[in-house]
Formats: sequence, structure tokens, C-alpha cells
Amino acid sequence: MPRGRYSLYDPHDHTPLGEEHFHCAPGPSGWRYVAQRTTPSGDHAGSVDLALDELGRPIRLELNAAGWQVRAAALDGVTWVRTDATGAHATENNAPAHAFTGTSPAFLVATARLLRLAPAAPATRVRLVAFTDPVLAPRTLDQSWALLAREAHATDNGPLTVDEYQVTALDTGEQHAVHLSGDVVLAAPGIELEHLESPPSVFA
Repeated sequence: MPRGRYSLYDPHDHTPLGEEHFHCAPGPSGWRYVAQRTTPSGDHAGSVDLALDELGRPIRLELNAAGWQVRAAALDGVTWVRTDATGAHATENNAPAHAFTGTSPAFLVATARLLRLAPAAPATRVRLVAFTDPVLAPRTLDQSWALLAREAHATDNGPLTVDEYQVTALDTGEQHAVHLSGDVVLAAPGIELEHLESPPSVFA
């Protein structure tokens, strides 16, 4: 069960946004990721709880941040309920999308798991609902994912397989690289792996 800590920062001006303390693991029904987020000063800033089924579909998502909560799942596309702390402003929405995304590294692992791309295969288009900081406002976006390379790197614990993806925002054409090993993000815009207590899990 990988357990560790990511630092999060603005990918454009590198302003620190805080840290995400996580643990994750594959299980008999899929994969689960749980994390607590802190501000740069160390205060609690929210939480992430994401569960995928064996096909990589989000069967449960719960996000908390800035007094807002989102509960969501893949249902008739994707469906979510967003509410404030009092429950007075609860809204339910649905979109014809494949999955969810946001600033948590969990979403990069989840999208890669959903697409299951082969190296050098054509890029695949995916529609996602993004929950944007700081108030988890939903926004539908389209991305293109391509697996550019898969390489094994020698480590003290045996070979570590690293996948390099190219992710393209289809509304702007902006491209960036994402490096994953199993269920851990090694490098991506706005994300840096600071500490990892055990090797990444290997998906079957």
C-alpha cells in the first residue's frame, strides 16, 4: 500500500498550494485513494476519497474543500452533488463525461487506469468533469492522452516501470507530460512527489 506525500503548486508561477498526504491500494473491486490536504502553513485544507472499479470507472468520489463537499460517481455519464457546509446550497448535476479530474494526483492515476493506453498507440480523447479549487466548482473539459513511452528503471527494490504520457487540453492545445509508476505520480505539472514509504502498486 503506497503511502506518501505530494507537494502541490501553481504550474504557471510555482506558488506553493500545500501538500497532499495520501495512501492508496488496489483491491478486489478496483483501486482506492484517500488523502488529506494541508495549506502551505500546515492547516487542514480538505480531503479526497476516490474509489475505482476494476475497469477504472469512478464508483465513488468524495471531495471536501473550503466548506464545500462533492459526492460523485459514474452514473448516466457522471453525476455529482455539490453542497456547502449548511446544506442550503446543494445542487445535483449530470454530464455526458467519462470520469472526473482536479488538482489531486489521484485523478491522473484514475484517468490513466480508465484509458489503459498502449505505448505508441494513437492518442485517445476523454471528456472529464473537473472540480476546480478553491470551492470545487465543476467544469467539463476535453483532453487527449497518449502513452509515449514505458521504461523500466533499476532500483534497490527491483525494476520500476515508468509510463510517460502526453496530455493535451483540447480547448487550448496546451500540452504537458505526466510520469506515472503504477498508482503513484512521479512528476506532473503542479505536482511533486516528496516522500513515498513503499513502492507503487502494480496493476494487474
